[in-house]
Amino acid sequence: MGTKVLTMLEPLWQGFPPVDPLAVSGSASCTLPPRYESVRSARKFTRDTLQGWELDELFDSVALVVSELVTNALRHAVLAAPEHADAPPPARLHLMRWSQRLICAVRDPSDDSPVAGEADSAADSASESGRGLYLVDSFSDSWGWHPLSGVTHGKIVWAQFRLP
Repeated sequence: MGTKVLTMLEPLWQGFPPVDPLAVSGSASCTLPPRYESVRSARKFTRDTLQGWELDELFDSVALVVSELVTNALRHAVLAAPEHADAPPPARLHLMRWSQRLICAVRDPSDDSPVAGEADSAADSASESGRGLYLVDSFSDSWGWHPLSGVTHGKIVWAQFRLP
């Protein structure tokens, strides 16, 4: 992997479990335009990428997590804050494959931390939202987030999967 690619991914390493960046065996990313159709595009991008890496068996869990992370980025950061919509890119999905791990990371322009919803009560049982980070936690091996450092605003929310 070239030095240019490692330099582009450097902000993503912050907050991840310790892994040698040189152990990256694959990396792919796509821009997420500020519209909800981007969730479907992110799932297709994830399917195509995992197929290329011969990790098809992970698709269901990874796609669910990607859908939740992308939906949260769009709903709470991009579409909720039009002043950030012009920032290139408004949101971005990164998939990184290490020797024993897969990382799904979504970058968005908001400085706000992700907040898990409380959708456990009977009053919330019909709620359409509030379960996203609970699902991310349930279907991934770990997840976290960190603010972007430097002059840019935003954060990275990531989920990790152990590879078979």
